[in-house]
Amino acid sequence: MILDDFIVITKTGLFCSYGDFYLDPKEIVKNAVISHAHGDHAIGGNLNVFCTEATALFMKHRYRKFAGGEFHLKTYHEEFDLNGVRISFIPAGHILGSAQVLMEYKGVKYLYTGDYKLQPDKTCEPIEFVGADVLITETTFADPNTQHPTAEEEILKLNSTQTNIMLGAYALGKCQRLISLMNDHCPEKRILVHHSMLPFVKIYEQMGVNLGRYEIYDRKVMKNNQTNMIYLVPPMVFKSYFKAINVIRVFATGWKHLQNNNEIQLYISDHADWNDILLTAEKVKPSQIWTNHGSGLQLKNHFDGKLVVKLLN
Repeated sequence: MILDDFIVITKTGLFCSYGDFYLDPKEIVKNAVISHAHGDHAIGGNLNVFCTEATALFMKHRYRKFAGGEFHLKTYHEEFDLNGVRISFIPAGHILGSAQVLMEYKGVKYLYTGDYKLQPDKTCEPIEFVGADVLITETTFADPNTQHPTAEEEILKLNSTQTNIMLGAYALGKCQRLISLMNDHCPEKRILVHHSMLPFVKIYEQMGVNLGRYEIYDRKVMKNNQTNMIYLVPPMVFKSYFKAINVIRVFATGWKHLQNNNEIQLYISDHADWNDILLTAEKVKPSQIWTNHGSGLQLKNHFDGKLVVKLLN
């Protein structure tokens, strides 16, 4: 029997009272099961952190000595017990080390997706589908009007100009995916990376991911070469350099409103779109879907009369 309160949302985050742990808590807790290392899912300071090796490395880089008390590293599919709840990590395809959390309690399986994507991405483990009674899915882009184009098509837009490009992207996940995509599809371009992104790039390489060629940003290089340079920068730098001259400003994101003032719109998202969420539901075959992150209303309407859809947030 599905327990309606197996996962409840609190101000601290998603809580499982049956196993006394939180999924991606927003405040410091005793037991934190972390799906992936993005800052809105992985804060520092939790006493016990259960995650994959890559997630731990990213967290330890970001939070240094405040990363957490004890890290309990788990490989994908490795089962462990947390106060009577059987847990295992399943690849989520979002960024390197990202995991869905499969929880089994009293014969019922609950699958928390964390953030996930179905699009191919050479820089992280591809998503795997497992069956579950309850699918707890993110609904960041759960809107029938949102269909992400393929990243391979989008990246080719950068070849439409020879002017230097300032390319804004998240430092973890998106940055590394873009370096790899540009190496594959933009051979004329020279890729310069902002120094703050390099440690994450190095962790990818340490974990065996070959991203291709890139170099650390050097102002002189950019000044002396007026064409075919791409300067990859994190969002804060992108925003602060709004007056940069002799460059085309591009920001890689699935969000339309963030594309407004850019000369090239680069729709590259690391989240599932509407069709991908529906396909995931088809593969997981849940009898209930619980939604989190974003609005689940359109999903609820879509499955009306066919499946129970509960909005957690």
